[in-house]
Amino acid sequence: EVQLAESGGGLVQAGGSLRLSCAASGFDFDYAIAWFRQTTGGEREGVSCFSTIDGSTYYADSVKGRFTVFSDDAKPIVYLQMNSLMPEDTAEYYCAAAPHYYCTSIVLSRFRLWGQGTQVTVSS
Repeated sequence: EVQLAESGGGLVQAGGSLRLSCAASGFDFDYAIAWFRQTTGGEREGVSCFSTIDGSTYYADSVKGRFTVFSDDAKPIVYLQMNSLMPEDTAEYYCAAAPHYYCTSIVLSRFRLWGQGTQVTVSS
């Protein structure tokens, strides 16, 4: 059974950093992991993506230069390092997987397997 397990959310002051982790298990095919975020009543926004096929990455303009997505070669974990956090980064963050996906953009409909979500709160 394929599964995603997230960890690493929490409360941080503006300007601070957090690292989210998305551990994948049960995958026997190449895939990409994307990070999405959603505020209460808001739309789900794709913020970053990492492809295990070629290591390609993608960042939304809202996080470019502040967030970094990378993988641990030794473990099937994709991380989202979030620096210079701002109150507007406050949201529930989800990781999701898409099979055989290159991260030239984030197409929501391609991501069918989702983690449980983790809350990130940035105080001003």
